[in-house]
Amino acid sequence: MHASRIPQPPQPHPWPEAYPDGYAVVDVETTGLGRDDRIVSAAVYRLDARGDVQDHWYSPVNPQRDPGPVWIHGLTSAMLDDAPLFPEIAATLAERLDGRVLVAHNAVFDWSMLAREYARANSAAPVEHRLCTIVLSKELRLPLANHKLESLAAHYGVVQQRAHHALDDARVLAEAFRPSLHLAAEAGLRLPLHACRPLTEWADGAASMSGLNNGSAGYRATYRPMSWRPSRKRPSCPYPNPGRMPAEGPLTQGMRVAFSGDTAIDRELLEDRATDAGLHVASSVSRLTSLLVTNDPDSPSSKVAKAGQFGTPVVDERRFVELLKDVTPATDVHG
Repeated sequence: MHASRIPQPPQPHPWPEAYPDGYAVVDVETTGLGRDDRIVSAAVYRLDARGDVQDHWYSPVNPQRDPGPVWIHGLTSAMLDDAPLFPEIAATLAERLDGRVLVAHNAVFDWSMLAREYARANSAAPVEHRLCTIVLSKELRLPLANHKLESLAAHYGVVQQRAHHALDDARVLAEAFRPSLHLAAEAGLRLPLHACRPLTEWADGAASMSGLNNGSAGYRATYRPMSWRPSRKRPSCPYPNPGRMPAEGPLTQGMRVAFSGDTAIDRELLEDRATDAGLHVASSVSRLTSLLVTNDPDSPSSKVAKAGQFGTPVVDERRFVELLKDVTPATDVHG
């Protein structure tokens, strides 16, 4: 007679060795969306390698200007008058970012706002890589109606308490990121990490920090028109622009393609693929743009806004990669 075998519990999936050792889930509220806009509040949830919360931090920030959309973030000028200036919280914030992957929803925005504030303060955020949870959601093929934070939160049953409050948005994202991280680990998915390059477009004027040393609110910066993402010289497209892409495709050589936000494939590699296929990679959106590629069509970015204004077709990264597989040859070349 054979002894019955006791069922064994399933073995945990091995954790990918290449995954980061820790994360800093970040949210910032701002005076607006432009390069000259300022942070009015910032929050960070620090997570360990498996996505478990270690601690959290929050601070309002005096932007030294009109706080912008108070109806969104709820922070009035009176509430921010006594808040610290960004240089006064920069060191504390840096300690919470140091050595960790910055995680945010539409991470390119939060990163660029932080990088500009650090550049104005003659410093740099100690962040080497960022991870966008919108891109990760697409890589995981989560069944979301859209890619707003509220939709991601609802998918995992995370309850929002104060939408557009930096601390609560960071909490919600931290709670939603953990199960996404574990799904990625179980699937052996390579995380869509992007390199974070320090901004060079802002530098302090010679006397910009002197006011801080004597306790005044003096804080002045000089603008340098340089991007944090170095432009690459690409060969001119040899084909004339055939116009906008039809709703279902295909792409045709000569079409002007613009990109917005983070992508799972490295942006420069994606742009190289487009160039190799005979497309014109555009740095902005205009009436001549044939297609905008973005993983976040709900983003308030200027490119997405202009695409809506001009009626430019918009597709996500996954669809664009599919379209690249069958690009229609041009019928003409530039003379």
